[in-house]
Amino acid sequence: MPVSTAIFWPVIVQVFLTFAIYLLMMKRRFGAVRSGMAKAHDYKIPIIEPAPSATVARSLINQFELPVLFYVVCIALYVTAGAGMPVLVLAWIFVVSRLLHAFVHVTSNRLMFRQRLFSVGVIAVVALWTLFAVHIALQ
Repeated sequence: MPVSTAIFWPVIVQVFLTFAIYLLMMKRRFGAVRSGMAKAHDYKIPIIEPAPSATVARSLINQFELPVLFYVVCIALYVTAGAGMPVLVLAWIFVVSRLLHAFVHVTSNRLMFRQRLFSVGVIAVVALWTLFAVHIALQ
């Protein structure tokens, strides 16, 4: 597989992480209703949500913040033929950091550990955008 198209594997994994969090959120919300912690109508406008589903809902929101910058830079690097091995390594670092961040968020929710994982992802995306800028500048 060419390195240029390999850039889409971390993108695919990130997308499936988002799908997995959607499923977990549905499971926890249904569980909250079944257990009596919440009523179905509580989710029309979820101002107050039981902690188990609220953390997953927040984790889902996270998948539409920083990862958007990741998706765009991966596509931009592919389109401009800039998706080499350093880019691929950084893309996987980002996705692994997001997988771990999401896992911590929906389990122990240890804030300091979660923050460190988030920081790794931010650094990886900044590095990807920097490589993209350098790649475009050298063309």
